[in-house]
Amino acid sequence: MSFFGLDCVRKKEREVERKIRANDREYNSTFKYATNSIKTSKYNPFTFLPLNLFEQFQRIANAYFLILLILQVIPAISSLSWFTTVVPLVLVLSVTAAKDAIDDINRHRSDRKVNNRKVNILINGKLTSDKWMNVQVGDIIKLENNQFVTADLLLLSSSEPLNLVYIETAELDGETNLKVKQSLTVTGDMGEDLGALGSFNGEVCCEPPNNRLDRFTGTLTFDTQKHSLDNERVLLRGCTLRNTDWCFGLVLFAGPETKLMQNCGKSTFKRTSIDRLMNVLVLFIFGLLALMCIILAVGNGIWENQTGSEFNNFLPREENTAFSAFLTFWSYIIILNTVVPISLYVSMEVIRLGNSYYINWDRNMYHARSDTPAEARTTTLNEELGQIKYVFSDKTGTLTQNIMTFNKCSINGKSYGDVYQQYSGERLEITEETTPVDFSFNPLADPKFLFYDHSLIEAVKLELPDVQAFFRLLALCHTVMAEEKKEGHLVYQAQSPDEGALVTAARNFGFVFRSRSPETITIEEMGMQRSYELLAILDFNNVRKRMSVIVRSPEGKLSLYCKGADTIIYERLHPSCRKLMEATTDHLNEFAGEGLRTLVLAYKNIDEDYFSEWKQRHHESSVALEDREEKLDELYEEIEKNMMLIGATAIEDKLQDGVALTIEQLAKAEIKIWVLTGDKQETAENIGYSCNLLREEMNDVFTVAAHSPEEVRQELRDARLKMKPSTEPNKFLVPEVILGNTPKLVQDESVEGEYGLVINGHSLAFALESGMELEFLRTACMCKTVICCRVTPLQKAQVVELVKKYKKAVTLAIGDGANDVSMIKAAHIGVGISGQEGMQAVLSSDFSFAQFRFLQRLLLVHGRWSYLRMCKFLRYFFYKNFTFTFVHFWYAFFCGFSAQTVYDEGFITLYNLVYTALPVLGMSLFDQDVNAGWSLEFPQLYVPGQLSQYFSKRAFMMCVLHSCYSSLMIFFVPYAATYDTARADGTEGADYQSFALITQTCLTVTVCVQLGLDLSYWTVVNHLFVWGSLGMFFILTFTMYTDGLFRIRPSSFAFVGTARNCLNQPNVWLTVALTALLCVLPVVAHRFFSCQIAPTINDKVRNKMREMKEPAPRPRHPRLTRRSTRRSGYAFSHAQGYGDLVTSRRFLRRPATSRSTAFNSAGRSPGFKPTGRSAGYSPVGREQNPKQKVEPTSLQKFRTVIDSSF
Repeated sequence: MSFFGLDCVRKKEREVERKIRANDREYNSTFKYATNSIKTSKYNPFTFLPLNLFEQFQRIANAYFLILLILQVIPAISSLSWFTTVVPLVLVLSVTAAKDAIDDINRHRSDRKVNNRKVNILINGKLTSDKWMNVQVGDIIKLENNQFVTADLLLLSSSEPLNLVYIETAELDGETNLKVKQSLTVTGDMGEDLGALGSFNGEVCCEPPNNRLDRFTGTLTFDTQKHSLDNERVLLRGCTLRNTDWCFGLVLFAGPETKLMQNCGKSTFKRTSIDRLMNVLVLFIFGLLALMCIILAVGNGIWENQTGSEFNNFLPREENTAFSAFLTFWSYIIILNTVVPISLYVSMEVIRLGNSYYINWDRNMYHARSDTPAEARTTTLNEELGQIKYVFSDKTGTLTQNIMTFNKCSINGKSYGDVYQQYSGERLEITEETTPVDFSFNPLADPKFLFYDHSLIEAVKLELPDVQAFFRLLALCHTVMAEEKKEGHLVYQAQSPDEGALVTAARNFGFVFRSRSPETITIEEMGMQRSYELLAILDFNNVRKRMSVIVRSPEGKLSLYCKGADTIIYERLHPSCRKLMEATTDHLNEFAGEGLRTLVLAYKNIDEDYFSEWKQRHHESSVALEDREEKLDELYEEIEKNMMLIGATAIEDKLQDGVALTIEQLAKAEIKIWVLTGDKQETAENIGYSCNLLREEMNDVFTVAAHSPEEVRQELRDARLKMKPSTEPNKFLVPEVILGNTPKLVQDESVEGEYGLVINGHSLAFALESGMELEFLRTACMCKTVICCRVTPLQKAQVVELVKKYKKAVTLAIGDGANDVSMIKAAHIGVGISGQEGMQAVLSSDFSFAQFRFLQRLLLVHGRWSYLRMCKFLRYFFYKNFTFTFVHFWYAFFCGFSAQTVYDEGFITLYNLVYTALPVLGMSLFDQDVNAGWSLEFPQLYVPGQLSQYFSKRAFMMCVLHSCYSSLMIFFVPYAATYDTARADGTEGADYQSFALITQTCLTVTVCVQLGLDLSYWTVVNHLFVWGSLGMFFILTFTMYTDGLFRIRPSSFAFVGTARNCLNQPNVWLTVALTALLCVLPVVAHRFFSCQIAPTINDKVRNKMREMKEPAPRPRHPRLTRRSTRRSGYAFSHAQGYGDLVTSRRFLRRPATSRSTAFNSAGRSPGFKPTGRSAGYSPVGREQNPKQKVEPTSLQKFRTVIDSSF
């Protein structure tokens, strides 16, 4: 591997297939597979200086100044000292090199930290602790619980039954729920026998390294038997081992060849839009400089021929006029070089550094709970934050906390979860001050669970049959695994967070799931332990949208419990439930309107004889070789009919604080948000509605879920034609000419109404193909919101690259996991959230903070200010330097094109360094058109940045024209004012030195007045810099023009006495004032009429600020709710296959040991307080009326008739 790191691995022949022999390093080394060492750094001590200088001189300006330096050491053409260029050039190169060195040192440290992690490697039959970097392909390594997977491994054996392991894949796909992997039986039998593992010599033949996370194909040959390998046998680097004491694995891919690293994408050098524009403008400036020098050189040649001969007696010169013109050309190249001052790049780096510190110091972006401040991890991209058009966001851990909470429920037509005022009956908003339900009566309750409606716990304690049936179903109908390491301390391992929330709710309300085996489920009902026989699990899949369990109660009663989407369950209910369905539907609409995820619960009592016959048919279908899935689905449909409705649950997938408001603010700023997630479509859609990315008010939300390229293309075309029927095939493509290249751009197309697009992973794979990518992009860009589901990390990067390629827009990617790294690297700006999924995203990002809500402040405040300041800086910097340089140009026509400077050499040296440096830096670091509060109140202020209105080619040309006009005034007004004049004492008033000083003074005063006009926000620092710079000009001018300095170095301080003799004349000050007034008058007039006739959004907001004469309003935080009838995104992000896992003895943990000693003779837990009507419980502290009669509901009466007691 070379010093360039991952992306420059030494080229070798393309690998067609990989052959590995276990425990045979000598054999495997012949294939030259990559080691497990990771290298992301760019330099080493020997290559740093040449490589870094090579990279820096690729910047056109740096190369230009190097050429200029070479010219200045040639005496024949240089009229300026060489050190005026070499000092700033060395300074720029040194500062940039130091910053690059620090960044690379940090990368080296990160590499060492990962490479030096320890792992147990099996060598010669013994386990040896060694570094990750020393692991090789073909090694057998041992992993222990909660360890990161070292490399891509073939699972050999584990501590769990049936050689299962449980892994968390948050670093790969963002999902925190556990995944199950299982080894082959032939390797699993070796267990942890080091002798057997050490002598294992199986040979693996598999696919070459690739980035497909969801696919693996290969074979294992062992003892002359060949065994098939698939993705279920492989552990990928980046996963974490969970709930598994140990496992052994064979290294298949190491280091940069692992699937995680193959998905990381390339680290590219990011440059801002302004940087790219600057390269174009610098080329234009070079052309302008060359043109001016050619004109002056030609003028010199003409002047030498016509007039120069008259001066030969006084000033001998080169007789060859052509050679004289040639030398003059290069002399003016040096004199006029200030059109591209090197101080420009130094100043830009200082401004970016200062604005980066503002982000680091912003207390409003500090997350106190995790003690995490915002951090600008790069100092070169600040102004790019003010031009973002597309935001690509991960979902899990970025928009959401990945925490599901049981929020509300409906039981037998009654809604629970809201809090009402005791006397008025008014519904109250739940806040941190609201008193939660006290679950202290239940010693097994989860202390983190919060619920605020006391009436539900009262109903539980009253032992209402409906409520008990509700929670009994939640405690039984699931695939959760329970772990109880110590008495009363339960830990649930749920395959999806939805199920975990439901089972935890049942646990707190007295129906505690304790343990399970393949045949039984043990729960504790109100302190009484009961064991149900598990007869069947009717598993969930995306078509069924429901799951059921069939259990036999301790009393011998057979029951089916079912939960699923309301539309699916309603079709399978008994006709007698119609009235209850209406009430439950009202509650479901209310829940969905609040963005909650809903499930409907139902049950059915089953006849014993019927079930025996059904079970026999089920067994026959489950072993059928043909149409197995279809036959099982028919059986499930048959038994899941005529069920009785119990109620519904409402789960909140907790968004991060302020997500909905942030998205609303960004939408007002015309920023489009695309969600790229590895989650299921239903889950992603639901979050889209919860955070108002998708809204019920949208005209339509298109779903693309086809399985072939033709179908995907047709669905995209249908969606586009529905949004805009009159679209033409190729009209949306416009050529963009940049430096001779003509890439095609997809222009924005306006549509009437708002639309959303949801596309899943396999459809996206077709949509990203070269023949269809423009169709996809065109359709997606018409939509207000785009959500891509089940996407791989590489697909995330491909979507970002697609937008970057065909849209003239700045992109930002934000995520919190390793699966977001490729997307973060691909975007113009990468933002990492330091969340639950490690620090990989943060380490690869340009900016980082702890919460998604800080994104609005990063963009709408810091980004907008940084962009505005940088644009003002560039406009002003070019103005003052073009004005300075053009005066030289006009003066050349009056000095015989002799390359004489119009200014004193000391002024030339100090103009950019002292006289004008600090005022423009003060403006670029402290200026703000409106403060942070108003910036957040009016997100529309962000739009001009997206359109590059503050600095563009047009703005640059206006700046050039403004400078040309100002230079004409600065040269010709003093020229006219001093021409053929005399001082009060009768002496000549038009000498060269006096004219130079007057011109210098006019220029300095004019550019300071212009800066004052450009400043929107005067601070003490700005006053100090502006007035201090003017004062410094006069102080240094008088100092340098004194007799003392002239005596010390006459050649450098030739303007002796000029300041004293010139600046005491009133007409000089009148000339300075008149020149400054004439220079700024057009600017003032233009701004006045523009503000009156066509005011910008900035003008309108500033006028509003002046009218209110009050501090900016605090940002509003409205409670965002939506009223909707949509409930298709039900709360069940489950994966198919877990039912089979549970019933086939492949469960997460071994069955918990018997805890019969935890119960007294009555069967109740000793810590369980008495419940029921006799307990006298009242949530409001009033005594329960012992004679109060509870009127049975209609459903209870019906159940009594059919004897459906639970």
